[in-house]
Amino acid sequence: MVVGTRPPVSRDIGVLAAGWRYASISDKIADLVLTRRAGWRWWLLFLTTLGGTLVFFSASAYLFAVGVGIWGVNIPVAWGFAIGNFVWWIGIGHAGTFISAVLYLLRQRWRTSINRFAESMTLFAAGIAGLFPILHLGRPWFFYWLMPYPNVMELWPQWRSPLVWDFFAIATYLTVSLLFWYVGLLPDLATLRDRATTRFKRYAYGLVALGWRGEARHWARYEHAYLLLAGLATPLVVLVHSVVSLDFAVGNTPGYHSTIFPPYFVAGALFSGFAMVLTLAIPLRRVFGLQDFITARHLDDAAKVVLVTSWIVLYSYAAEIFTGFYSADEFDVSITIERWSGAYAPVYWSMLACNVALPQLLWWRRVRRSVPALFVISLLVNVGMWMERFLIVVSSLHRDFMPSAWGMFYPTFWDWVFLFGSIAFFVWLFLVFLRLLPAISIAEMRLLVDESATEGGR
Repeated sequence: MVVGTRPPVSRDIGVLAAGWRYASISDKIADLVLTRRAGWRWWLLFLTTLGGTLVFFSASAYLFAVGVGIWGVNIPVAWGFAIGNFVWWIGIGHAGTFISAVLYLLRQRWRTSINRFAESMTLFAAGIAGLFPILHLGRPWFFYWLMPYPNVMELWPQWRSPLVWDFFAIATYLTVSLLFWYVGLLPDLATLRDRATTRFKRYAYGLVALGWRGEARHWARYEHAYLLLAGLATPLVVLVHSVVSLDFAVGNTPGYHSTIFPPYFVAGALFSGFAMVLTLAIPLRRVFGLQDFITARHLDDAAKVVLVTSWIVLYSYAAEIFTGFYSADEFDVSITIERWSGAYAPVYWSMLACNVALPQLLWWRRVRRSVPALFVISLLVNVGMWMERFLIVVSSLHRDFMPSAWGMFYPTFWDWVFLFGSIAFFVWLFLVFLRLLPAISIAEMRLLVDESATEGGR
């Protein structure tokens, strides 16, 4: 794209309308990695989250030495923050796969500006989620017993254990997501290699670019591989969180034993995942000046998905209440009323406010186009979805079948350390990603500009 030449305007991407200001799209995106210096705000956030990450791993080491007794878990609430955090992080990772794979197969152009950092968000969130079941094992150094590998003692995993299901679900999800993310990066890695200003960067990016030269045969193989991985990743959007929901649904505990859990969990995952996409996209476009790439239309489309999935989540809440009373099972009725008026009622009503009432503001276009409003709504949705996971895990366990076995869960200092430490670790990984790799796909953005220019010239 030549400076001074105004390209045709397209409703798919705002950069076309302002393209005359940039020598090329490659310059704008690649320079964020290669030449732009990190400001003091970035360093402040980086060092703060690095400190939180070190605290998280220090707390993990202390947990290994002392045991899970430092948490508030007890009998009957043997699952606490750790499993709630696990389900929450897995849900956040779902939006990246949905945006990258499902919307790619549906040929949705608006995914182009947000798919790269959404895919990275998926990898970081799924990786952090995989840590919590291991930390919760009690003896985490034996986590490899979950893997079906030949050994002299002929010990094999217990296939009826949800821990084994989680191991395969997360491992498959991470593997396919990582391959999909890496294959999509190859053309951009070659761009960074060719534009790098130091020998070290040229060698580093050249090594991971796998010899990409942009030849016709490279593009042909790239498109076949990318399409194949998109086809493999699409079922994972439904399968992975369905498997996680079965951790609960297979049990007879009141509040767990529900056939609606798989679709309920998948909808909730997309709900929280798209909210996290907005939470990351809004400061990203502001700090790095990417308003021409991540436009108001992209935020508007993501907000519409949040609104739709909020109604699916609302339907799931209503269906769960209806089936509890319709079954006439005294234990299901009791746990439903307990959530309304029991010890954890404030959490329940706060969850409804964040997940049901607040997203209804997105019916108004003015709210969907208001960046501050979208940021606040997306943050509170993620808070509400964490509360939902807490209620599912804790409130169902603390009131079981026998009153003599009832108990309360009180989070300790270490429960909060692991929650906020994992959030710091996630933000730190995202900040590192922004400095090392392009947050927006250069190759797909250029292709979109070419397609839009061709359509505009017709």
